This record gives sequence, structure tokens and C-alpha cells, in this order.
Amino acid sequence: MWRRLPAADRWVLRRLGTTEARFLRVLPPLGRAANHGRLWWAVSALLAATGNRRARRAALRGLISLGMASFAANVVSKQAVRRPRPPLELTPVARRLARMPVTTSFPSGHSASAAAFAAGVAIEWPLLAAPVGLLAAGVGASRVVTGVHYPTDVLAGFGLGVGASALSTWWWPPTPPGPAEAANVAAPAAPTGEGVVIVVNSGAGSVSDDLVELLRDRLPDAEIVQPEDGEDLSEVLADAARRCRVLGIAGGDGSVNVAAKTAADAGLPLFVLPAGTLNHFARDLGLDDFEEAIGALQAGAASQVDLGCVDERSFVNTCSTGLYTDLVRYRERWERKLGKWPAVLVGLVHVLRRAQPQELLIDGRPRRVWMVFAGNGRYLPIGFAPTSRPRLDDGLLDIRIMDAEHPFARTRIALGVLLGTLRWTRPYEGTTAAELKITAPEGVLHLTLDGEFTRVDPEVTITKRPRALTVYRPR
Repeated sequence: MWRRLPAADRWVLRRLGTTEARFLRVLPPLGRAANHGRLWWAVSALLAATGNRRARRAALRGLISLGMASFAANVVSKQAVRRPRPPLELTPVARRLARMPVTTSFPSGHSASAAAFAAGVAIEWPLLAAPVGLLAAGVGASRVVTGVHYPTDVLAGFGLGVGASALSTWWWPPTPPGPAEAANVAAPAAPTGEGVVIVVNSGAGSVSDDLVELLRDRLPDAEIVQPEDGEDLSEVLADAARRCRVLGIAGGDGSVNVAAKTAADAGLPLFVLPAGTLNHFARDLGLDDFEEAIGALQAGAASQVDLGCVDERSFVNTCSTGLYTDLVRYRERWERKLGKWPAVLVGLVHVLRRAQPQELLIDGRPRRVWMVFAGNGRYLPIGFAPTSRPRLDDGLLDIRIMDAEHPFARTRIALGVLLGTLRWTRPYEGTTAAELKITAPEGVLHLTLDGEFTRVDPEVTITKRPRALTVYRPR
């Protein structure tokens, strides 16, 4: 077979050389557009400009995969194989490039980069697989049509590119396409907003006058409350809960945290409008915009979800202390500019250099730890930076602990995150439970509850209130 492949390559090039099909004329310009990755950077810019979170993730994974494939093809494989370029006489003069490449032929770096970018985009957003895949196929074909690569060079580049994008999922797992699951229940339908009081936190990331006008237009009978600067949000929500049958909150995860406890304690369904910066809880519910949230309220579509508890406090997403608390603060500062996972990796290095381990009692056992994390439900992926959860009503806490007792614990944790092997690293411990007790012998304990930093009693018990909260969400 190895003897026949070069003959087959030359046969294909000779046949293309005698073909005058018009569609072949568009391939050389397409290949030139992909020089130095310019075509893929342009596609990434278009995806980022949409403002769609999934599009930005797709662009970022595509570029990361492209970088990995380009290094593997141009730096490693070409130097190892050193296959000469095809003879010029096999390609018509009109199709040849003005400047022929001087590097070796196997594999095709253009094809590897194209396939890596297309596969990376498709992993995050399968809807784009066909259009971006066609572009990648055209770039690969252009390298054969212009006579700078053999067909097997292009096929090898495609394989290398797809492999690079698949490798990226090892340390950056793709985000599941759908929302988290939870038991559906009937809730009061409010087509016009009758009986609904909506508290709009004006300090939230995406609250604007347009949102208030939308609510007044779509829910004319709802009462809209906008707290003044300095007002206690918990008191405003408690007052609203005393005179409504549905409690609404427009804000981010911190605002939803307070509203969720108020609604659960009062036995009221919660109407969430995703108006914060990140809106993790709303995204898990499948609420990507205001219209989806309003539609669920008007239809009476809802689910019962768990509520995490730290003594008298609550959390809808996560609770943590130690290194993760510092990392969340750093990640949220840079996530908009760098993207979530790059911000996590950069923040991890920053925090590990400066953080100090804590001496705690965990379930009565003395531990020296870098971090204790408790998620409201089991999160994925297993490892340092959880991103999504399959269910909102599993009755479990997702507990992750970074132990500081092991030799070189910080270095091993950093390498485990970078290589995607943290789950097998000895300083890492991951489990699920219904309860977790934490005691700070020194008398100082700080927690992060849904991104909000707070000081708590030195001895706390983290538990769950299974299906304690009814919340509107699309079915």
C-alpha cells in the first residue's frame, strides 16, 4: 500500500491538471485567504460579534484547536517526515501559486488548521458544522488544485486537525447543549401578570429601562418594584412576598439567591428574569432571554428544584471557601475579555502563587486544604472548574476538596487542571453527599455563595432542601 500511495497521488494531480471545471477556479483564492489562519480569524471575529455565548465558545475552541494542529503539523510532523512537494509539471501554470512554499509537504498545515477550526466550532455548536466544514474542505482541496500538496498530505492534515480538536475536549469539556433537567410541576399562569410582584435590581449587569418597558408591555397587571440605592434587597423582597402570589426577580445570581430563599420560605413560585452578568442559574433553567422567562410565566410552566443551605443562608448554584473563592473573583473579573476557561487557567496560576491553605475541620476531621467546594447538585466536568449540571433536583451536594497536605500539592493541582487529569491527582477529592460540616478552629470563615462573598459563623452545616423551590422555566 505504501508503494501505491505515491502513484495514486500523482494520478490525482495529473487528472486535476487536465480538468477545466469552473468550480476549481474559486479554490485557489480560498486557499490564499487561509494563509496564516486569516480566514479562520475572520470567521472567529464574526462569531464573537454576534454576542452569542455559544458562538464565542465555538470561536475560542476553534482557534485553540487550530493552534494545536498547526504546531503538530508545521513544527513536528513536517520535520519528521520531510516529504518533497509535488513536481511543478503536474499542475497547470495558471493554477500555481505566485510563491511556492519552501517547507516540506507532509502533512498539509493549511488542511490541519482548517479541519481543527471546523471541528472545534462544530463541537460547541453543531449547527455550524456544515458551513464551516465546507470552508475547511475547500481550503484542503485548494492545496491539491494549486499543486502544493499531494492528496494524502491533505487527508493527513484533516486527520491531524480533527484529532487536535478532539484532544481539546480532554481538558476543556464541551458545554451540554440543553438546560438541566428537573421535575415539571404546574404553577399559577399569569398571562397579564396579575398577582405578580417583580423586584428589579437596577444594579444588575443588564437591567435597563428597556427591560422595565418590556415588562409593562407584556405583563401590564404586574407590580414592578425598583429598590432605591442603599435599600436592603432582602427586605424589599420580603415585603413583596407578603402581597403577591408569584415573586419575580430581575437580576444576577446574587439577586436570585436572595429571592430564591424568600420565595421558598413563603411557599411562592419564583419568576426569574436573567438580568445579571453571567446568569448561571437562569442558563441552567434554560432561560436565555427575557422573552423565554415571560413566556414560561404566562403559560404556567415550572419545575421544582433543590435549594442549597448554609445554616440560615441559601445558595442556588455553588458554595465554596478558600482558593476557589479567590479564583471565582479573578475569573469573573476577566471572563468577559478572555472567556471562561482561559480566565480560569490564568486565574489558577495567579491564585496558586498567592493563596495560603486553610486549617479546617471537615466533618469532624482536621484538614489542611486549599479549597472546599459544594455544588447545589452534581456538576460536570469532574475536576477543578465545574460548568454545568445535568439535574437541578438530585438531592445531592457536589463536594470537591483540594488537600494541601500532599507534597507539591499546588504544582500537581495546576498540572492536573492544564492536562485534564485533575480527577486522578491525589490532592483532589471529589464526592457527593447530602450534608457537609465545616469548622474553622481559628474562628474566621469566609464563603462564596453564588458569587457573593460573605463572612459566616466559624462552624456551619451545608445541606439541601430537596425540591424546595418552584421556579418558572420553559418546558
